[in-house]
Amino acid sequence: MRFTFQVFAPDQTSKRLPSSVTTQTGVEAVVPSRLNVVRLMLRSCASAARPSSTIANLPHGTRLESMAQAPVLPRGFELPLEPRLPRIGSVDAVALEERAASLAKRSIKREAKVFALELAIRMMDLTTLEGQDTPGKVAALASKAVRPDPSDTNIPSVAAICVYPNLVPSAVARVADSGVKVASVATAFPSGQSPLEGKLDEVRWVVEHGADEVDMVIDRGAFLSGRYAKVYDEIVRVKEACGDSHLKVILEVAELGTYDNVRRASLLAIAAGADFIKTSTGKLPGAATLPVTLCMLEAIRDVQEETGRKIGMKPAGGIRQAKQAVQYLVQLHETLGPDWLTPDLYRLGASSLLNDVLMQLRKERTGVYQSPDYFTVD
Repeated sequence: MRFTFQVFAPDQTSKRLPSSVTTQTGVEAVVPSRLNVVRLMLRSCASAARPSSTIANLPHGTRLESMAQAPVLPRGFELPLEPRLPRIGSVDAVALEERAASLAKRSIKREAKVFALELAIRMMDLTTLEGQDTPGKVAALASKAVRPDPSDTNIPSVAAICVYPNLVPSAVARVADSGVKVASVATAFPSGQSPLEGKLDEVRWVVEHGADEVDMVIDRGAFLSGRYAKVYDEIVRVKEACGDSHLKVILEVAELGTYDNVRRASLLAIAAGADFIKTSTGKLPGAATLPVTLCMLEAIRDVQEETGRKIGMKPAGGIRQAKQAVQYLVQLHETLGPDWLTPDLYRLGASSLLNDVLMQLRKERTGVYQSPDYFTVD
């Protein structure tokens, strides 16, 4: 049996779903509602998505030709569920971890390492998300983002700086015309536990004040309690509020518990319109790891193979050494290919990674290790 569900753009949301469809054999079957489409997409665990009682009684080989329609998906997203659904909730943890470990052992030549280090800088989201953040601290961060190494003009700028919403105006003023983007966390970061209207007001405010990117957090409480439609609808609403700004959806993988949930949340965020999916807030001990990032990359790969849509990826939290950054880039290249080796589709969230990358880059170029004292702390 083959099921195909499609999500349409906002101007089609007023279309009502048919209450039933007729199969090729003349059997009438109930079409799931919009909310049940999302639930059906995500409830595939060991049972491999048990169909509804009405559909379950259809003769073997029956083919449903109609598509249940769920609303509000920017640019459109189509997910054929026959091959996908059993795999949404079935990740081989052993194979995933072994694959991640084997990719981490790859050795690269010096020329490739220099390229990887420079690319890591260009992909970096330089971040400060502390209660003690001030406009002065943001100004120092912005200066470092634009010129990471003042003594070497060949070092590229980072991709973006990421700050709290109230510091967006300061960040925008400091990076003006430099090519460095301003990202703002939003939607009750880092917990996501806030009424939806308050979250949307926050998103609109940061966009109005110049944020190029919005990093939202999903409501993990809703996700873990099975209220997938609530999480989906919230992402859709936030995406609408973003307007032309890019939306990164933070899953907070340390709280999701399993690779199955990570894959499920990744596909849910993509279906709801995320431009990027992001591992973590960086506020919990268990942040980005190579296996969990690989799990998310494979979800992105599967969506791209089926729909042609390219989704960005951002591991964040716990990436502090240049060696780790190179490992993540090797994993990216081997999983998604060279098309994703661009800041437009891959970012590294970091607050302390940049200096180590600069030290390693100077060592590769001069053959001499540098002291951390030669690089600014902010």
